[in-house]
Amino acid sequence: MSAKPKSAAPLIGVMQLRILLLLLLLAGWEILARSGWLYRDVVPSLLTIGGALAGLLVSQVFYWNLLVTVSEVLAALAIGGSIGFMTGVLLGGSRFFGRALEPYIYYLGPTPKIIFFPIMIMWFGVGPGSKIAMGAVSCFFPIALSAAAGMRQIDPVLIRVGRSFRAKGWQMAQKVYLPAMRPSVMNGIRLGLGIAIIGTLLAETKLSNRGIGYLIMQAYSIFDMPRMYALLITLFAFAIGANAIVSRFGGLETRK
Repeated sequence: MSAKPKSAAPLIGVMQLRILLLLLLLAGWEILARSGWLYRDVVPSLLTIGGALAGLLVSQVFYWNLLVTVSEVLAALAIGGSIGFMTGVLLGGSRFFGRALEPYIYYLGPTPKIIFFPIMIMWFGVGPGSKIAMGAVSCFFPIALSAAAGMRQIDPVLIRVGRSFRAKGWQMAQKVYLPAMRPSVMNGIRLGLGIAIIGTLLAETKLSNRGIGYLIMQAYSIFDMPRMYALLITLFAFAIGANAIVSRFGGLETRK
């Protein structure tokens, strides 16, 4: 008989712990819903939320608004991510520009980006443009800093080898820079994606007539808490799925 891998027991233990924590969370929610400690319907039962979620999943309006939010987030990530990547390469590849400009990114990075939303409205109007701009500004900073760190972590030996083979600029980028920077850049994209989702949804909740953020605020305004929680669940599922796709694409998936 072949012996079981040593990692099998810890793996089973991890999965059991995850399932147990999820069950405890659901049980705690149901107990709180039935306790009467809060105002009625502030914490609906799981069955009520499940019914609202089922109603969402058969609603064409929900899918149309989900498509709006997804398209805005992807556009924001493409714009903010590409600008952030190019900025990070410049900062990481040039000591002069890094020392001169990188402190501004560090200082502005933690700033709540929602304070820029009035400016985005004046520049891009109340349509999708201002939401995309908010998401782009939000994801720019982590991607720029990650790309700069990735540039600095490239082994100088790899650069010398590439130059010894007389590789041109685009060849150096394709064969040396990008492969070496991949872990840092993909981690930055993961962070940037999450922040782009937050920035876009915040903008949708402030001034919009479409998108998941708008639907959440609409449900809140009429005190339809089951629908609001159902929308939040779909939002969590979207964020988790998008993060999993980025992790798999970048080869960053961890052992479960």
